[in-house]
Amino acid sequence: MSTPPPATPLSTDNGLWIRRFQPRPDATVRLVCLPHAGGSASFYLPMARTMPEFADVLCVQYPGRQDRRAEPLIDSVPELADRVFTALLPWADRPLAFFGHSMGASVAYEVARRFEREKGIVAAALFASGRRAPSAPRHETVHLRDERGLIEEVRSLSGTDTQLLGDEEVLRMILPAIRADYRAAETYAPEPGEPLHCPLVAMIGSEDPKVTAQEAAAWAAHTEGPFTLKVFSRGHFYLVRDQAEVIRTMTDHLRTPVTP
Repeated sequence: MSTPPPATPLSTDNGLWIRRFQPRPDATVRLVCLPHAGGSASFYLPMARTMPEFADVLCVQYPGRQDRRAEPLIDSVPELADRVFTALLPWADRPLAFFGHSMGASVAYEVARRFEREKGIVAAALFASGRRAPSAPRHETVHLRDERGLIEEVRSLSGTDTQLLGDEEVLRMILPAIRADYRAAETYAPEPGEPLHCPLVAMIGSEDPKVTAQEAAAWAAHTEGPFTLKVFSRGHFYLVRDQAEVIRTMTDHLRTPVTP
């Protein structure tokens, strides 16, 4: 594939989409982290601070939450991927790797596809966490539940502080974003296309009700590069307590990134 000219690593979105909590201008690879449904860029703040110096961590902030809560929500994985892809173009002066958790894994996959298709840039790696492969869909309708049902779903996965879920003011702020994200994740259907060419690492918790090892192993069909399945203990948000091991796993795959 062709090699694009170097891009100046300056964000053109005024910091709306891309958050760089721990700038590392001399890093050899940029690790783009995409949040789960209802999540925000700050979820990855501990990871940004802990990753080795060779990785410059870029955390994606979706519209409709925290400082972007007044912006229109996006309830489509392809649209989110289009917007993230555009926001990341100025950062493609060095290899890009992607880490996405849950819904974020689907978005990360689609962004990686766009970089290959539109720019000829093959990702240094794609880390798909806590998410079934696009070729292993389930019929889910959480996004159609009433508020109580939506809250019960989030509580069952322990993805949001239960104290926050009991605060009506906070609920009014976060439930619309959670519902839009669930709609995006549950209605996502990938368009046909060539598989990726990058290393792909699927990571799941052994007790995660949202994905089985078989569903995660199906990610292998979505790349012509090396595939690895890593199973951790715990549930859907295994990466919170097992962050050190998650970082070690990524570090092992990113030590010698491919030159863009």
